[in-house]
Amino acid sequence: MARVTYLERRNATYYARLDVPLDLVSHYGTTTRKKSLRTKDENEAKKRLWPVVEGWRTEFEEIRARREITADDSGLAVWRHYEATIERYDQKQRSMPTRAQTDAELQSLYGLIDQGKITGDNPYGMINAYVDYELMLRARDDDANLRSRRLTALKSAIGSGDIQLIEPAVESFIKQNNLLVQPGSDQYRHLCVSMARAEIEGLQRTLERDKGDFTGAPKDPIVKPVSRAVHEAAAPGETIMELFEIYARENPNRIKQDTLGQARRDVGLFVEHVGSTFPAHRIDKKAAREWKALLMQYPVKATETKAFQGMTIRQIIDHNKTIKKPVISSTTVNRYLSGFSAFCTWMTNHGYLTQNPASDMFLKKAKKSTTRPFTVVEMNTLFASPFFTGCVGDEAPRFWSKPGDVLIRDYRYWVPLVMAFSGARPGEIAQLAVSDVREQQGHWVMHITDEGEELDGKSVKNEKSARLVPLHRELVSLGFLDYHAQMLGSGQKRLFPEAVRNSRGQMIATFSRDFPRYLAKIDLKDGRGLSLYSFRHGVFDAFRRAGYLDEQYNFLLGHASGNKVTGGYGILPQGILEKRVGLVNSISYPGLMLDHLKLAK
Repeated sequence: MARVTYLERRNATYYARLDVPLDLVSHYGTTTRKKSLRTKDENEAKKRLWPVVEGWRTEFEEIRARREITADDSGLAVWRHYEATIERYDQKQRSMPTRAQTDAELQSLYGLIDQGKITGDNPYGMINAYVDYELMLRARDDDANLRSRRLTALKSAIGSGDIQLIEPAVESFIKQNNLLVQPGSDQYRHLCVSMARAEIEGLQRTLERDKGDFTGAPKDPIVKPVSRAVHEAAAPGETIMELFEIYARENPNRIKQDTLGQARRDVGLFVEHVGSTFPAHRIDKKAAREWKALLMQYPVKATETKAFQGMTIRQIIDHNKTIKKPVISSTTVNRYLSGFSAFCTWMTNHGYLTQNPASDMFLKKAKKSTTRPFTVVEMNTLFASPFFTGCVGDEAPRFWSKPGDVLIRDYRYWVPLVMAFSGARPGEIAQLAVSDVREQQGHWVMHITDEGEELDGKSVKNEKSARLVPLHRELVSLGFLDYHAQMLGSGQKRLFPEAVRNSRGQMIATFSRDFPRYLAKIDLKDGRGLSLYSFRHGVFDAFRRAGYLDEQYNFLLGHASGNKVTGGYGILPQGILEKRVGLVNSISYPGLMLDHLKLAK
C-alpha cells in the first residue's frame, strides 16, 4: 500500500495536513487541517508529524463522542458516586491504626520517659511526644466526625440549592464521559442534586458501618444499581499511539526506521477503527478480529484516492461498495497485522496486555513466488542491450534502450552482474564500502555487513545476513577489481557513491523500480516475473545445477543455515575460505556470453 501523505512542503517548510472527516466538516468549516512543523528538514519533519496527526485524530474522536446527557447517564453518575463514597470509607478504614499499633506507640512513649528523654521540665516536649499517640487514638473518631459534618452540610446544601460541595465530582463525571452539559443549566443542576443525594446515602452507610451494621441499603429511590458500562478512556500518556511512540523509541526488534514508520501508520489505522481514546488494555481478540475483517475489504491506495478523502475506515469500505476499487491483497493484510502484532507483543511484555490479541490472526496464503530466474537466452539479450553496451543517455529507461555512446558504469551496471555471480541482494551490494571489498588469504571477498562508519544507515535483512562472500572469478574478469581500485584511488569511502536511499530508507529503490521497465522496453518482460531479484533466484538454480544441497550454500545467500561472520571483519580458517571460493565459482550459466563486456570495460 502506498505511503500516507500527511506531510506537505510549502516554501521549503514542512507542514502536517489531515483531511477533516466528512461528518465533522460542518463543525470545523473546512475540509483540511494544516499546521507548520517549523522545520525545513524532512527527517525532522517526520519526527514531529505524528504527534500532530494523532492530536487531531484524538480531537476528532472527542468531538464525535460528545453527546447530550441521558437518564441512563444520570443514573450511572448517581450509582457510581454512591459506590465511590463507600469505597473511600473502606480504604480509609483499612489504613486506620490497629489496637496493636496504638499499644506499641504507647509503650514507645513510656520507654522515652524511662530513658529520661521526656521530662516534666520540658512541657512542650512532653506535649509533642504525646501528639502522635493521641492522633492514633482519635483517628477513627475524627474521621467519623468529618463524615458526619459532610453529611449535614450536603443535606443543608440540597435544601438551599447550593451545589458547590458536589460540583467537583459532577464535573469529573462529565469530563470522563464526554458529555455536553452546560454549567448552570437545568440538566447540570439536576445532576448536582442527584449526585449529592447519592453521597448522602453513601455517608449514611459509612456511619452505620462505624457501629458494625453492614446491612444498610439505599433508601432514596434514585440511588440504585445501573448495569450500563461506562465509556472508558485511556489514561493521560497511555493512549495507544502514545504507547507506540515509547515502543518506537525502544525499537526492541531493531527494525529499520522505514519499517517502523509503516508500523506506525498501520497501528494508526487500527486506532482509527477503535477510537483514539480507546484504552490499550481493552485491545482483545474481538477488536483485532473486527479490524482484520475491515482490512480484508480495504481498497488499494485508499489514502491517496480523492473519492475517499475525509472518510473513516468504515466509511471508505462502505463507499467502496459503490465505486468498487480493488482491495488490498492477503499479503498486505498480513503486513498490517505483522506490525500491529509486534507492537502488541511489546505491550504484553510491558504489562499493558495479558496476551497478544493479534497472534494467530494472519491469513493463510499459498507460498508461490512470482519472480523467476532469467534464462541464458534472456541474459544474453539483456547484457547485449544498450544499457550494458552503450546508450544515448543514462537519466531514465527511455534513454537506456536506444544505442549510443554513453557507457553506464556506476552501481546500475555492477549490481546486476554482482547479483548474478554472488546471489547478494541489491541493497547489500549498493551499500558496500570500499573497505568491504578486500583481499584475504589470497582471495578477494565482499564483506556484507551493517557495520562500519563509511555509510550511514548500512543494514542487512537480519542477523543471519552478515557474511563474507568470495568474489567470483567472472567478476574479476569483467573488471570489478579495476573499478574498486578506481574508487580507492579517488579517495571514495563508498564503493558506489551515487547509490542513495529514498525517503523511506530503501537503497536504490528507483533503480529497482526502473529496471523491470527497461526489461519491458527491450521485450524481455511482459507482466510479472522478471526483476533484479531474478538474478538472485538464478544463483539458487546455479548452485543446484552444480550438485549442491540447499543447506550447503544457504549461508552464502544470507539465509539462516550455515556459518556466518558475526563481528568485525572476521577471520576464517584457510580451509573454510577455500571451500567458499569453490562454492561461489561453481555459479555458472552455460552459454552465457559476456566477452563483449570485458572488451568494453
